[in-house]
Amino acid sequence: MVRMILFFAFVAAISVATFAGLLGGQFASRFAKEPQQQAVEGEGVVLIGGPFTLTDQRGNTVTEADLRGHWSILYFGYTYCPDVCPVALQNVTLALEKLGSRANRVVPYFISIDPWRDTQEVMAEYAAYFHPSLLALTGTPAQVAKAAASFRVYYSPTSRPETNDYTVDHTSILYLMAPDGSYVTHFSHATTVEEIATRLAEVL
Repeated sequence: MVRMILFFAFVAAISVATFAGLLGGQFASRFAKEPQQQAVEGEGVVLIGGPFTLTDQRGNTVTEADLRGHWSILYFGYTYCPDVCPVALQNVTLALEKLGSRANRVVPYFISIDPWRDTQEVMAEYAAYFHPSLLALTGTPAQVAKAAASFRVYYSPTSRPETNDYTVDHTSILYLMAPDGSYVTHFSHATTVEEIATRLAEVL
């Protein structure tokens, strides 16, 4: 817990500049291929989702088959993320709390795009700050790359991972998946807790 608090405090001074960078220039051109090109809560048949094999914070193997049988909210990020990731996960937590007992029909997933630092142990520590049903998934660089590709998620470390001192540019989207594993809609970073909760209530 102390490590997380100190890290967030350290990066707070640069978070505004970092986030601004994510929205402009070269990143924006790459972003054009992502689902954000649709409406904030875009709907329809799109190629979102596919095969993946990852490990949760308890050491259990999780695949695309585990998304079936319940509603799922997926977010790709990383534990050292200075701003957008903790905000997104907190929004999911608050939205699920608004649903009361109906939240039992939804499983939130946090999928790391920083396999070099986000070990199972680190993911377990991080997940504890958010909704108790959150499954935090990580894997090898190849496994993470495959999962990200399946969901059309962009990510790129700002420097070589070997330095252990870097941030990761990445897509910031919450995906809502149906009990059959199909894509339903997505929420951008600008979507409010109330909007997320309302949309979930409509489908549950």
